[in-house]
Amino acid sequence: MENFLAFNLQEMPFVIISLVIAFTVHEFAHAYAAYLCGDSTAKDQGRLTLSPVAHLDPIGTILLLIAGFGWARPVPVDRRNFKRPHLYSILVSIAGPLSNILIAIIGVIIFYALFSTGVVDSVPEKGVDFIDKMINMLVYLNVLLFVFNLLPIPPLDGYRVLEDLAPNRIRAKMIQYEHIGVIIFLILIITPLDRYTIYPIFNTIVPYVANLVDSLIRPFFESGI
Repeated sequence: MENFLAFNLQEMPFVIISLVIAFTVHEFAHAYAAYLCGDSTAKDQGRLTLSPVAHLDPIGTILLLIAGFGWARPVPVDRRNFKRPHLYSILVSIAGPLSNILIAIIGVIIFYALFSTGVVDSVPEKGVDFIDKMINMLVYLNVLLFVFNLLPIPPLDGYRVLEDLAPNRIRAKMIQYEHIGVIIFLILIITPLDRYTIYPIFNTIVPYVANLVDSLIRPFFESGI
C-alpha cells in the first residue's frame, strides 16, 4: 500500500495535520488580503474563515497524498473591486505563500522554545518523538508550499504575480494562453520530466530556505535571548 503513497504510512498523521493547516491558512490569507484590499467576494462566499471545511478540496487533497501534488479550493477574487488592480492583485497573490513561510517560521520558533526551555523534559519519549516529527513535517511542507506556489507557472501564485507585473498587452496574451501553460505544468508534474524540472528545484531551494529559516532563529535561543 505504501508504494501508492507520496509519503509512507508512518508519516501520514503528520502529513495530514500539516497539510490541513497549510492549505487552510494559505487560502484564508488570500481571502483576508482580498478583503483588506476592498474585495468581499471571498467573504460573501464564506471563505474568510480558518475552517478547513471551507478551503480543502477532497480530490486535490487525496491526490497530494497519493501522487505528491494537489490543491485546495481557489479563493474567488474580483479584481474589479480593487482601487489599484495590479498592486492589490499582487498583494493578494503573495499573501498565500507568505502565510506558509510564516507558519514555517512559527514552527521553528515553537520547536526551539520547547526544547531549549526544557518544557519537553517531563514528556515521555514517544511524546517528544511525536512533537519532533510533527513540527519538522509542518515546517518542511510549508516551506515546500511557499517555494512551489511562487513558481511562475500557471495556475500558481507566482504566475499571478508575473501577470500583474507585465504590461497590459502582454498580460492579455498571458491570460489568453494560460490554459496551455496549465497543461505544460501538469505534464511537468505527472510525467518523468518532473525529475529534471520540479524536483531539482525542490531538492535545492526547499532545503536552502528551510536551513535559512533555522539559521536565523536558532541563534536567539542559543544566546538565551
